[in-house]
Amino acid sequence: MSDNTRTRIRLTGVSKVFGRQAGKALADLRKGKSKTEVQLAHNAVVGAFDVSLEIMSGEIFVIMGLSGSGKSTLLRLINRLHEPTAGQILIDDEDITQLKPKALRALRRRKFGMVFQSFALLPHRTVMGNVEFGLEIQGVPKAERRERSQEIIGTVGLGGYETRYAAELSGGMQQRVGLARALAADPEILLMDEAFSALDPLIRSQLQDDLLEIQDRLGKTIVFVSHDLDEALKLGNRIAIMRDGRLIQVGTPEDIIARPADDYVSAFVEGADRTQVLTAEQIMRQPTTTGHPKDSPRTLLRKMERSGFGGLVVVDNGRQVQGYIGLDEAIRQRDQERLDLATLQPLPAADPDTHLNDLINLVTEKTSPVVVLDARKRLNGIIDKSTLLAALAQGDTTGKAAADPPPANGDHGGSEVA
Repeated sequence: MSDNTRTRIRLTGVSKVFGRQAGKALADLRKGKSKTEVQLAHNAVVGAFDVSLEIMSGEIFVIMGLSGSGKSTLLRLINRLHEPTAGQILIDDEDITQLKPKALRALRRRKFGMVFQSFALLPHRTVMGNVEFGLEIQGVPKAERRERSQEIIGTVGLGGYETRYAAELSGGMQQRVGLARALAADPEILLMDEAFSALDPLIRSQLQDDLLEIQDRLGKTIVFVSHDLDEALKLGNRIAIMRDGRLIQVGTPEDIIARPADDYVSAFVEGADRTQVLTAEQIMRQPTTTGHPKDSPRTLLRKMERSGFGGLVVVDNGRQVQGYIGLDEAIRQRDQERLDLATLQPLPAADPDTHLNDLINLVTEKTSPVVVLDARKRLNGIIDKSTLLAALAQGDTTGKAAADPPPANGDHGGSEVA
């Protein structure tokens, strides 16, 4: 995997205005005039205006927005398929706006791979012929490019189809060929423009999963353009939202959902599938009241009474979870001096980054809460049905929706979850 603490792509004040009066249009934009005003006044098209951002090595960075927002323009600026009207574009600290055509072409061959919405396969070539085409242009010897192409064809799940032609493949398979062709040259940066948009939902979802799996193995820096929020939330380590050529917000999927920058972003994310974004760490309750293995049953009952909980998670001095005791079991043992540890219920556990859709299954299958454990398997938080319902009902990712303790009703909704 790549070092995701290193900036691979940096854009500073990048603008792109199409038209003969691009300079005058840009000057008016800087004076505060709107995109529409500028376009009418100067017969110009504003593709991007004053965009500054950083993309880290090894991350999937999604650029999204509605049609005409400038997302595809921004992607093409990154490797200078569009010449910027203003601003600086650095790839690994090299300002590519200063490169001459020959040096720029060499950089594109060395650094970049591109996958477009249209498959753009060569119809007279087989799968193997399409995948090795870029290597052939680069002058890579036949044996070497064949070996490399065969490896990538296997990586994208097309082993056995090497001799097929494009017309013999489904849409999803054709797009896999396009992805393989881009990967064959082993680019450091992969630019993907609406790569899955032309596919039906099932194939699209499968290719998204495939891309995540490939990324996990290869660790490329991927810039992915999409107009689909759920796709962006699924794929992106971070997301940039564009509107009218301007960058409105950059953040993790959690940031975008929880802290939208303005009403436009709020409206944009309103219909998002939060179960794919919310994590255990964001909705869990802090364990303020727990049982201890040395507590007597009467002590546990007093803790339940004071806290209003109908059950307690039992943890030792090292915050290692020993199990769960419900109200009925504590009452049954109340005349005993020591708690019978053998009667503690085992608890389902989750990592802090477990998504809500996986937590739903865990919680609904059990009558006890789910414990959230840190990397050292220590108790970090607790989740039960009331926590999930609050998160789903309010779409809260800050923990505020789970602030109030649940009623002590004796079921797991009254368990110690605070």
